[in-house]
Amino acid sequence: MLLHFSQSTNRAAVEPPARGSRSARGRCREASGFTLVELLVVVLIISILVAIAIPLFFQPAENAVDAQAKSLARSAATAAAAIAANNQGSYATLSRAEVHAEEPAIPIAVSQSEAYVSKATGTASGYEVTARATNGDEYTIDDAAGETTRKCVSEVSATGCEGAKESSW
Repeated sequence: MLLHFSQSTNRAAVEPPARGSRSARGRCREASGFTLVELLVVVLIISILVAIAIPLFFQPAENAVDAQAKSLARSAATAAAAIAANNQGSYATLSRAEVHAEEPAIPIAVSQSEAYVSKATGTASGYEVTARATNGDEYTIDDAAGETTRKCVSEVSATGCEGAKESSW
């Protein structure tokens, strides 16, 4: 109810509130802000969205690390084929140093910042080259008398090879 002075009589008159208007107490209650429940709901929704988004941001970086090692393993296999071509088809002289001598862009030094060839061995009719990624995953190409296999081993994370400890690629 609103109190106001009547102009004609100088007496305080009591009038009922107009329909649809709110009391001063009701207006203050609305202007006070958010309730604790509303804030908790907003925080919960934001936490769920962050939990979904963060793994999506790291996955491309992880894939890039693995792609670098796979590419290096393929380059080392190509260098191994070139070495065999220079040795009448024999891979017997294949080593990490030979791979690097054939293609100087292939790193063979142990590195924490880029992939490197960690193993290169050969026989008269086949070879095995392994590239190690910065996350510890190893990608191997093994060619035994024309039969080529590709293998991934994830010793560190045990999930780097298509979500498993070992897989082919």
